[in-house]
Amino acid sequence: MTRDSARQEMPDQLRGDVRLLGEMLGTVLAENGGKDLLDDVERLRHAVIGARDGSVTGEQITELVASFPLERAKQVARAFTVYFHLANLAEEHNRIRSLRERDDADNPPRESLAAAVRAIRESSGEERLAELVDGMEFHPVLTAHPTEARRRAVSTSILRVSEQLEKLRAAHPGSTVEAEAHRRLLEEIDLLWRTSQLRYTKMDPLDEVRTALAAFDETIFRIIPEVYRTLDAAIDAAGSGQRPSQARPFVRYGSWIGGDRDGNPFVTHEITREAIAIQSEHVLRALENACGRISRTHTEYSNLTPASGDLRDTLATAQAGYPRMMGKILKRSPNEPHRQLLLLATERLRATRERNADLAYPGPEAFLSDLRTVQESLAAAGAHRQAYGELQHLIWQAETFGFHLAELEVRQHSAVHAAALEQLRAGEELSEQTREVLATLRVIAWIQERFGVEACRRYIVSFTRSAEDVAAVYELAEYALPTGKAPVLDVIPLFETGADLEASPQVLDGMLSLPGIIGRLDATGRRLEVMLGYSDSAKDVGPVSATLRLYDAQAQLAEWATRNDVTLTLFHGRGGALGRGGGPANRAVLAQAPGSVDGRFKVTEQGEVIFARYGQPAIARRHIEQVGHAVLMASTATVQDRAKEAATKFREVADTVAKAAHGAYRDLVDTPGFAAWFSQVSPLEELGELRLGSRPSRRSAATGLDDLRAIPWVFAWTQTRVNLPGWYGLGTGLAAAPDVDALRAAYAEWPLFASLLDNAEMSLAKTDRVIAERYLALGGRPELTERVLAEYDRTREIVLGVTGHTRLLENRSVLSRAVDLRNPYVDALSHLQLRALEALRTGEAEALSTEDRSHLERLLLLSVNGVAAGLQNTG
Repeated sequence: MTRDSARQEMPDQLRGDVRLLGEMLGTVLAENGGKDLLDDVERLRHAVIGARDGSVTGEQITELVASFPLERAKQVARAFTVYFHLANLAEEHNRIRSLRERDDADNPPRESLAAAVRAIRESSGEERLAELVDGMEFHPVLTAHPTEARRRAVSTSILRVSEQLEKLRAAHPGSTVEAEAHRRLLEEIDLLWRTSQLRYTKMDPLDEVRTALAAFDETIFRIIPEVYRTLDAAIDAAGSGQRPSQARPFVRYGSWIGGDRDGNPFVTHEITREAIAIQSEHVLRALENACGRISRTHTEYSNLTPASGDLRDTLATAQAGYPRMMGKILKRSPNEPHRQLLLLATERLRATRERNADLAYPGPEAFLSDLRTVQESLAAAGAHRQAYGELQHLIWQAETFGFHLAELEVRQHSAVHAAALEQLRAGEELSEQTREVLATLRVIAWIQERFGVEACRRYIVSFTRSAEDVAAVYELAEYALPTGKAPVLDVIPLFETGADLEASPQVLDGMLSLPGIIGRLDATGRRLEVMLGYSDSAKDVGPVSATLRLYDAQAQLAEWATRNDVTLTLFHGRGGALGRGGGPANRAVLAQAPGSVDGRFKVTEQGEVIFARYGQPAIARRHIEQVGHAVLMASTATVQDRAKEAATKFREVADTVAKAAHGAYRDLVDTPGFAAWFSQVSPLEELGELRLGSRPSRRSAATGLDDLRAIPWVFAWTQTRVNLPGWYGLGTGLAAAPDVDALRAAYAEWPLFASLLDNAEMSLAKTDRVIAERYLALGGRPELTERVLAEYDRTREIVLGVTGHTRLLENRSVLSRAVDLRNPYVDALSHLQLRALEALRTGEAEALSTEDRSHLERLLLLSVNGVAAGLQNTG
């Protein structure tokens, strides 16, 4: 697709929004930097567009970029970065418009809850539908993985631009409302330009907690009951809102933010305690506001809607216990008993938030009991719409979030536990690290006493190699609280490397004999959770082999669970980038091994993914609906049987592909000097200066690949426009298959294989071979450059041959159009970045003044930020 054809395919409103925002940015540039700045931006913009059609050479662009003074180069980089923020916003608005246009109750959109309900009802009947809906679970876990390049100030500025754009488009043409919205939009874009794109101070874990909670405050709390209502209406549209809900709350949020201490020395027991307190403050305030709003609407007169005996008894008990407060409530709302109890509930939520023990609720169940008393009373009085309308939404919110908002999960490395136990068993003086492990377990006990067991009971053990790694946590808890007050713990093994994935069933066999596990299986109805690491497995064995090994591990663990009568939940540690298990979540669910979903899906939501999925209510709703649809459909016999048949049919060819791909990948990364070469050709070492998060990029001070975390590994490759972790080895693997027709059939029939190739195709589409070659040349290893580019050429050619596409992303027009329109502008930032990186790598920067070197380093960081905004799923 050419750029011109891509522009022609843009919806009119999207084209109009992009043009408007671009023109406003041009106005802001001219006002702030003069016409010369706007002219320089335009010269580079036209040059990179010309390079795509061959009318401008790369050398000419390099000369143009080199002609900019460093201060001007920084301004140009900022201009393109802000443009991407605005373009992303325009595309987001277009997606929201599309969702609204497709919202049809009679013809539900694809991959919606209503579509799943209809399909299951038709194929399996009402009984199976009820069984699947009742057992469905979606458990997204927010993490602070440092992949979000935007500052929170930039994100909130973008949201304000979004609000003004929506007001402008909703205003009547020519009206004073439109004129004011236009003025405000320009004002907000001016402020976005004036807001620093880079962080000046490193984020601490509590900054990360507050950043993630912005998504809860602005979006998640509000849209959750809307999702449940959609499901309830899909089951019975005529009765929804007039009868008890047939949709059980199926979303449960978790969080690692403030609990994940694996390799992050800044997450301490004090941080964990403070994190849950911040979460509780946010959810209690949200529930208080919602309950207060609903209480003001329940003005049912007692003669027309009499209160039940339970409600009257509850009010009488409250009047005896809180006479002054109840006196005010009764005076404010005489003869409105339902409103009176809701007003009392609002006051008790405030008391809970302010820690007023006399009035506070002991826990969320007591609050829910009051809400259900009101609901049952209204229903008994015949006020069914009042009982099961907005009040039901508040009940759903309380059931979903409790008083803790999201379960705080703790993660620590198995080696840390082993070292702590060695000291404790030997009676040695305890190290600071060991004291911290024990303090963390004591904080978990405190959280459970203060907020309930559900607030914090999962403890993930990174790099689990044996059942002893799981047993270590239970033993440490006994050391931490020897008086028998150890917390309730569900210790979850995390299998991350290829070898660990293969050994996972044997580890679980050993776990079944552990007293701590036996006790939890008895208490939970034999429920168990296992986590699978996508990032490190892909970094360890390459994207193709990791995909197959993860699939095998899922299949083996599902079979293990059946043999041992265990209800198993697989926790997928997926990143946002394709090299870390990213891609569309709903398609990922449908590509899981048969039997491994079984109505339950737990997954990490990391970094920039949180803002992308939960920044706008309509998109957040769509995301949850798509995952819910996939979870329901993946649990049906039809989908599982089809996947099982395809896996059996194409397993041999897949193994051939994976073996060759693994060999190619390891040959590359095991090349002597590869780690040093990678550091030279990418901005890897400079990424730490972006201050993306509180966690260090390496697990230790070593400089090799083994201790490098998967996030900077993927992020740095993205910046080079190579995107190597998303596709390297696939071409060699596909070439090793003796029958291309078998590959084409596997792509058509096996969801896993189709997802593998589709994700690789997306990664290839975001790769730019010409620019990538310039980055790779910085390492001074032409043989490595040649090997990488040859594999790119091979992979691109064979993937197109297998998929039958004439160009990359041919079957995904919206994504293809976005990539084609963005690529030239990403090129501009890459050329700016290359100027800085080449100067830093060749020694040219050493001759510069301190001030100019500072400008050069900031140019590099600004360009990194901009490329991340342009390519989006970078981490």
